[in-house]
Amino acid sequence: MTSKAANDMLAQEFVQFSLDCGVLKFGEFKTKAGRMSPYFFNAGLFDDGAKLGRLAGFYAQRLVSSGLAFDMIFGPAYKGIPLGAAVAIELARSGKNVPFAYNRKEAKDHGEGGSLVGAPLKGRVLIVDDVMSAGTAARESIALIKAAGAIPHAVVIALDRQEMATETLADGDTRDVPYSAVQYVREQVGLQVCAIAELSDLLAYLQAQPGNAMGEHLVRVQAYRDRYGVTGF
Repeated sequence: MTSKAANDMLAQEFVQFSLDCGVLKFGEFKTKAGRMSPYFFNAGLFDDGAKLGRLAGFYAQRLVSSGLAFDMIFGPAYKGIPLGAAVAIELARSGKNVPFAYNRKEAKDHGEGGSLVGAPLKGRVLIVDDVMSAGTAARESIALIKAAGAIPHAVVIALDRQEMATETLADGDTRDVPYSAVQYVREQVGLQVCAIAELSDLLAYLQAQPGNAMGEHLVRVQAYRDRYGVTGF
């Protein structure tokens, strides 16, 4: 699956929506990789029915426009659970009704038991999540899906940060690698990855602001991209 153009209108609308909701913020934020990022995206702040409903609409629009084929949705615990459910509802409203399942972090030892809830995993499974920083959640989901006899087929995320992933060394230290988590999942794991917006879309949004109202943020985000960004998109 090829990257979208940076001027994609849906992506631009999503960036504006994320800023309006306070989900996308500018400042100084430490990432899991220990980097100081000039922006932060926290999908947990899509925290009411209206916001979640519109977010699901963005996911559904991106999936439809991508032409991606899949048989069911899987939402990995924890953020992926409400996201996957909301996307399944929105797709059903638009005429594509597909089964939905999710996992528990801890297996249930009573009732139906197990760690999977919802529809049985089968066919081509689409994993729904917010961002992909290291690909850990995706790999865990892939293992669950394969163990159930289904096919991990694709991943859809809200934002692709388009930055280098890190790997942990034998001594516990980490190092940057010349590919992103999204590239790893696409090229090494073999899954398609679809994103509502990418870092390039955020940069395009900042560049388009009248009177250079966000010039300071543009400079800082571009510098971060120059330092940690990956090529090949």
